[in-house]
Amino acid sequence: MDFTKKFSLEGKVAWVTGASYGIGFALATAFAEAGAKIAFNDINQDLVDKGIAAYKEKGIEARGYVCDVTDEPAVKETLALITKDIGSVDILVNNAGIIKRTPMVEMSAEDFRKVIDIDLTAPFIIAKAVIPSMIEKGHGKIINICSMMSELGRETVSAYAAAKGGLKMLTRNICSEYGQYNIQCNGIGPGYIATPQTAPLREKQADGSRHPFDNFIISKTPAARWGETDDLTGPAVFLASEASDFVNGHILYVDGGILAYIGKQPG
Repeated sequence: MDFTKKFSLEGKVAWVTGASYGIGFALATAFAEAGAKIAFNDINQDLVDKGIAAYKEKGIEARGYVCDVTDEPAVKETLALITKDIGSVDILVNNAGIIKRTPMVEMSAEDFRKVIDIDLTAPFIIAKAVIPSMIEKGHGKIINICSMMSELGRETVSAYAAAKGGLKMLTRNICSEYGQYNIQCNGIGPGYIATPQTAPLREKQADGSRHPFDNFIISKTPAARWGETDDLTGPAVFLASEASDFVNGHILYVDGGILAYIGKQPG
């Protein structure tokens, strides 16, 4: 057997949540290039339409659906539509998420719960929906988009860190419960990735110097750069393919080495 065929996703159906743009879009595009059929959802029709247009521009015929990932009946309905339109889901990527940067003592319980609901409860709801058909088929891949905040704390992100820490443990528990059915559930923990959302943090200052946060990230990253969404595509295809059939309950951190590094000694 050609070794590279282990990484093929030919004929597989992949559902990537929140994949109209950014990391989700990059992962779905990579899956399509590896042969998968793509379904994605987002929170409103405008985002779904923009996503479909972006995929078409790359020559990818992706199916887009409006779905609130925290709404269990809506998730079930969306899964039924995906199954009807392109087939039962072989690969699920729980990518949709939010972050609210607020000091903990200033954060309302309502906002805390919203982050937990989208970043942790939603992956539970969607994984719960797809697992039965994966059991029936005898295989399945679930990839949860975790974070370095699955391991570390940082000021102003208490809800996000709590959710992503919980997502790490949900990943391991899905592995523990359903590994016997040839279902692999793993996580990807991105480092600081250059996306449109982080662009303001990377803009040069008026005097030509780096933005303070940009400088902070570069100094903390052994690779000495921000990640690109493309840096996540190889790990994602690996975890979605049969090349990772004996990898389960693992969080693959794609962070340029941040978690391995204590930081530079002050000069």
